[in-house]
Amino acid sequence: MKRILAFFKKETVLCVSFILAVVSMFIVPPDKEYWGYIDFRTLAILFCLMSVMAGFQKAGVFDWIAKKLLGHVRSGRGLILTLVLLCFFSGMFITNDVALITFVPFTFIVLGMLGDKQKDRLVLPVVVMQTIAANLGSMLTPVGNPQNLYLYGRAGLSIREFLMLMMPYTLLSLVLLVVWSLIQGRACPQALESGEASVQDNLPQGKKAVYPLVVYLMLFLLCLLAVGHILPWQAALVAVIIMIFVTDRQVFARVDYFLLLTFAGFFVFVGNVGRIPAFRDFLQDMIAGREVYTAIIVSQIISNVPAALLLSGFTENFEGLIVGTNLGGLGTLIASMASLISYKYVAKETNGCKSKYIVLFTVGNIFFLAALVLLNVLLGNSTGMVY
Repeated sequence: MKRILAFFKKETVLCVSFILAVVSMFIVPPDKEYWGYIDFRTLAILFCLMSVMAGFQKAGVFDWIAKKLLGHVRSGRGLILTLVLLCFFSGMFITNDVALITFVPFTFIVLGMLGDKQKDRLVLPVVVMQTIAANLGSMLTPVGNPQNLYLYGRAGLSIREFLMLMMPYTLLSLVLLVVWSLIQGRACPQALESGEASVQDNLPQGKKAVYPLVVYLMLFLLCLLAVGHILPWQAALVAVIIMIFVTDRQVFARVDYFLLLTFAGFFVFVGNVGRIPAFRDFLQDMIAGREVYTAIIVSQIISNVPAALLLSGFTENFEGLIVGTNLGGLGTLIASMASLISYKYVAKETNGCKSKYIVLFTVGNIFFLAALVLLNVLLGNSTGMVY
């Protein structure tokens, strides 16, 4: 029983998705239409991207990039700005959770080089802003986070249309992050001694092993072609499985299969609920014309990935859901499940700072969410866009 409770606590969203799926199966018994519930394209591309990112991470590529960048930093403002923008820009391509898994532990090491006093002063606000930056950067691209990949496929947008949809929010986010980093950088030493922020030594093993890096880079390009509907997703899936199996099959153990199962559970639940006329009509009427704000609110409670899966079954305004679920990743600690990654590192690396972190996290998220919601209102009023 303890193991079951521990698993439920660790994988709450997965368990909830399967409970909802099972309950809905009693209302709508399994039949041949169930097969049509599952978006195999989304699951396949998501698996491919997670596998390739796991390969890059195992090879130490992201650590190496961070070390090279920080090796050129010579000011406190530059140090904080680099740590924050690493998460922002990397989140666009390696997903927000991978960005945080990679760079938040790195931040504890780098700030520790400044001494305990500076580390204690900076670590919480910097990690908070890294978390916000990863969630904001990831909203620009279809591969930035799972709900984007799914909604991008449902919306039938081109990559250019997706980028243009999210570009205003991304640009405002970048400006606000830069301003915050420069202000916060005043608490850092104005000049860092040579080597103080440099961690270029001990390059990752992946730099010596050129072949795996070339393989992962080629596979990532194949994934992008599949995302852009240029290459069949089946071809990308086969290529990823074969090449990673040959290159380093241990990479498959790093894939988050629970996330894939979570998608499957919600697919079944949403598919079944959509076949219950009264419930379907009620949700459609409730969401219609309010997709952005409904997605933001629902994301605060069940996080933005499940919110995207749930709401997508009751509206055709997928552009509104894209905006809403991305903005909805800001707010509560569970609004984006990637935010829990940073919280776990803070709980592990600091003593008695969890409450302070949550306060800083909440204040920062509310500020950015309010700014982006205001932008959404202005865009809607000035361009005639209705979400």
